[in-house]
Amino acid sequence: MLKRWKVEALLAAVLLPLFAAGTLYMSGQTTFASKLWTDAKSRNIPRELFDLALGVFGSGSDVLDKARNQPEVLSSVEDYIKLRVSATRIATGRDKLGEWKDTIADIEKKYGVPARTLVAIWGIESNFGRTMGDYNVPHSLATLSEGGYRTDYFREELLAALEILRDGHIEKSKMVGSWAGAMGQTQFMPSSYKAYAVDYDGDGKKDIWNSVPDSLASTANYLKRKGWQRGSDWGYEVKIPAGFDFGKAWKKDGVTLGDWAKMGIARIDGKPFPQPGETARFYLPSGGEGPVFLVLKNFDVIKRYNNADSYALAVAHLGDRITGATEFVAAWPADMKPLSRAERQELTSLIVAQGFKVGKASGHMSQNMRLAIIKFQKKEGLLPDGHPSPALLQRLRSVSSLASGQKT
Repeated sequence: MLKRWKVEALLAAVLLPLFAAGTLYMSGQTTFASKLWTDAKSRNIPRELFDLALGVFGSGSDVLDKARNQPEVLSSVEDYIKLRVSATRIATGRDKLGEWKDTIADIEKKYGVPARTLVAIWGIESNFGRTMGDYNVPHSLATLSEGGYRTDYFREELLAALEILRDGHIEKSKMVGSWAGAMGQTQFMPSSYKAYAVDYDGDGKKDIWNSVPDSLASTANYLKRKGWQRGSDWGYEVKIPAGFDFGKAWKKDGVTLGDWAKMGIARIDGKPFPQPGETARFYLPSGGEGPVFLVLKNFDVIKRYNNADSYALAVAHLGDRITGATEFVAAWPADMKPLSRAERQELTSLIVAQGFKVGKASGHMSQNMRLAIIKFQKKEGLLPDGHPSPALLQRLRSVSSLASGQKT
């Protein structure tokens, strides 16, 4: 097995005595490495590989700084999508779809995931393989785990990474990715790689770094295994009738497209829903005055890749644009940036102070929270859409301030 690392084996002969003594690990890391080796050994990781893969992890690394100082990103859904669904990315996506037409068609036939969705994820995750990250994956994962940042999670990811190296799918020096360990052209964590990566080009390696067929097929396999519905879409931009009852919409779960149609919701392009029996949920990314969507199960499957509605919408929209669709029809309203954590908590407190019940005050937009917002909006003569906007927060502040002034 060690023939896969001919050059590294020569280095090992020189370095092993030092590694065995723990002298090449940074101070304070020898205990971590020693305990990790016990688990790695039980998974049949060769000692030579273990020592060479870890090396002097953490030395001069900014990984922990990035992990502990992640800024709260507060871009609107509109800005998020515009950044990822650019004219350049659409054009490149069309080129890639043509360049890999036969391969992607075969992958789509096998897994049932549309070519446009695969190319869109490829484009958003790594700009079609151009920006995969340049961090040494084992070093990053070891630094995060040893440094106490989600220790158990990143420890398991590190062991998975070592198993990938053990099986020869990528050379140690080429196992690069993001600072958090996401790897390859479609950014798999090591555990996802182990569970879903495939050798589609038949060269004996599941190479998501250098092989486009392996990368796209692995993504298709991931989505299929997460529940992708063959023959279905991600959802539809829709229009709502005048006087629409947003409260009724937010209360509903498991509603079919046919039932939504009975409530007056229609596709914005005027076409009928092709499968009216499919269930869909209401998605209002920027309030009732912006684009409105009914999203299907496949939308939530895309979210298994990155658990954010804005991400899933960007992937869906990029895929559609690559295959000829136009921009969303409804205009995005001005000043619809999301509230920060602190602002959401403040909004919750102010809503509660107005006498509305929201259940557990977590700051999240629960059904009860949206219904409470709607009641307040109706009271104030605002559009009762249940959307937590900056303008809504400002109105709550004003009402609260006025009420405080009257009391004094």
